[in-house]
Amino acid sequence: MVIRKTIQELEEKYKLELDKIVENIKKNKAKKVLLQFPDGIKQWATTIVDELESRIDGVEFFIWLGSCYGGCDVPDVEGKVDLVVQFGHSKNLRFLG
Repeated sequence: MVIRKTIQELEEKYKLELDKIVENIKKNKAKKVLLQFPDGIKQWATTIVDELESRIDGVEFFIWLGSCYGGCDVPDVEGKVDLVVQFGHSKNLRFLG
């Protein structure tokens, strides 16, 4: 059974800070952005990407499908993307560029 959620429902529950993500992408002039989600949010990754794409042009988003065991579990994508955004349980997003 697929559970569909609107971006508003997701932001209320998970505090995704999408404005902060868009601001950071613009600040870093990132064109390729990898989004890394914990397993509990991964099922809504495409909804989040759709929202980000509606807010910012010219950025290619990638979703990390591998495991994510926390802030120390950063994918080795050096030179392949401009920015990595890690979603997690912390009150602060992590931007790795």
